[in-house]
Amino acid sequence: PREKLCGEFISPECLEHFARLGVLERMTLAGGAQVSQTVFYAPSGRGLTVPSAWFGGGALGLSRAEMDARLLARARDVGVRVVEDASLAGVIVEGGRVAGVRLHASGEGVCEYRSRVTIDATGRQRAVARHAARELNAGEESDGRRVEGSNRHVEKSRTRAALVAFKAHLEDARGAARTCEIYFYPGGYGGLSPVEGGLSNLCFIARARDVRERSSDAERVMREVLMRNRRAARTLESARARTRWLGVSIESFGRHAPAPAPGLLAVGDAASFIDPFTGSGMLMALESGELAARAVARWLSESRRARAPFDAHARDYSDAYAERFHARLRLCSALRRAAFAPPQLAELAVMALNMSERVRRRLARATRRSALPSIQH
Repeated sequence: PREKLCGEFISPECLEHFARLGVLERMTLAGGAQVSQTVFYAPSGRGLTVPSAWFGGGALGLSRAEMDARLLARARDVGVRVVEDASLAGVIVEGGRVAGVRLHASGEGVCEYRSRVTIDATGRQRAVARHAARELNAGEESDGRRVEGSNRHVEKSRTRAALVAFKAHLEDARGAARTCEIYFYPGGYGGLSPVEGGLSNLCFIARARDVRERSSDAERVMREVLMRNRRAARTLESARARTRWLGVSIESFGRHAPAPAPGLLAVGDAASFIDPFTGSGMLMALESGELAARAVARWLSESRRARAPFDAHARDYSDAYAERFHARLRLCSALRRAAFAPPQLAELAVMALNMSERVRRRLARATRRSALPSIQH
């Protein structure tokens, strides 16, 4: 558990997952801030309100360090072996399948951890999937099975990131009480949400060229780019960073393969990176984790004699993942394009949506779904 670049907005649906995981009380006692609404602000400062109640109750503003610490403690309580201060050294591949990982463990050198199914939960880095692709490609080259242009394990080459994200906890921000504020401005968007300790979490995205022109100084980017939004300018006028700024380049949003290699499933941002302004990134991580757990549990519940290879269950997971998320991701892709549209269009969109609560509610609900689909037996 540590500081992470994250909006730190826990939507109401996440609380249902916390209850099933047995950590709801720990989360509610962590001192997080109650968030009753989200207000989206066009560059002019004109606002559009979305109540948290539309998603089943109040949202929670809680830092990732606090949330992750409680999840990790619960994992230990139920028997999970936790290895900290470790980094990924490589992936074990046997017979064309991922069979575990090798870790650089503090004080122990490189250790191997074998598994029947491996889960990539390494976030946008997709570290396990990337290592697996390299290992599988190398194995296919060594035995002559690789066919140029047809290998499904090939990773796309990285391109220069077009966006940069920053995050810090602020003091003396003048946001509305119990409110998450989302700001749109030329070349990006950002969100300010209350968290524990009377602080506010600011997480925002800007064009890489705008960041370079300001010497990658997060404070300067905040004041000269983000605060071109009039509401942000008023809210953040006296704000100061209480923590260090975190920054990361963003190559892309959207989907990756939920089952990127035989024996490997991906969850959370390792499977799909959804736009932060939707407030559903944490929810997608929990939902995809539950889908993966169901697939693995069903496979393990089969008798050892009748147990088939995991591949069929991996396909079930991929199908359930598509059913659950693909429509949501397509909608968010369209909303992202609108967010980066000229300011005049953002103003018109806010004005139009303010005319109909029904349309606002339907659009907001379309970024989530309340019922988790089951994997068919």
